[in-house]
Amino acid sequence: MSNTNRTVCWVTGASSGIGLAIAEALVQDGHFVVISARGEAALAQALERLHTLSPNAAAVSVDVTSFDAVRSAVAQIESDYGPVSILVANAGMNVAARAWGELSSSDFDQVTQINLNGVYYTIDAVLPSMRALKSGLVINIASWAGRFVSAKPGPSYSAAKAAVIALTTSLNASEYQHGIRACALSPAEVATPAMSRRKVPPTEAALSKMLKPEDIAAAVRFVASMPRHVCVNELVISPVWNGAYGAPQL
Repeated sequence: MSNTNRTVCWVTGASSGIGLAIAEALVQDGHFVVISARGEAALAQALERLHTLSPNAAAVSVDVTSFDAVRSAVAQIESDYGPVSILVANAGMNVAARAWGELSSSDFDQVTQINLNGVYYTIDAVLPSMRALKSGLVINIASWAGRFVSAKPGPSYSAAKAAVIALTTSLNASEYQHGIRACALSPAEVATPAMSRRKVPPTEAALSKMLKPEDIAAAVRFVASMPRHVCVNELVISPVWNGAYGAPQL
């Protein structure tokens, strides 16, 4: 496809887990998908995997906590592949020592910079082109932890994800007049490699009960498939065996 007749999707935090699953789903739907992450080696491996599905994929390394780096990445994407029509702001993280009393100020800053600032920076960078096109879709990967706050995820993660939901609402309220729509997608626990970095990693039995990255990708695919006059403002999904409802750890 030429730059003028293809839909360019940009997925951040896409070297593994949820982001890579989303990229795979979108490229299989015929979109041109640009993936980004900080680690170049892992990003190259992810791109190689995407190319087994379709040639319509590319990678741009970027640290979403850097406003200038994000601006530079978007300029490169637009120059090489065309304006971003769909942004999936997925890059995020949490730390192991996350509870009140053990969370350090530097870790608080790191979590909020990636999970909140990074989302704002990426949206802000693609908005000018979306406004010019009078069309655009932003899907922010928020969290169950941002919609239903509890102690387990820690204050920095919960606060950042709650702010992402608010950011999404603000975007819809401001940019509807430019044909831009946004969705806050809030999943509960997802079985990704990040689970192994918890202070007490979940058992294999517990992981088997969680959502899978492919489940989140299917939700993104649904939102992206809606016609342009439809805005899925928020989508909250969880496993049936939901720890937030008191389901016991296995």
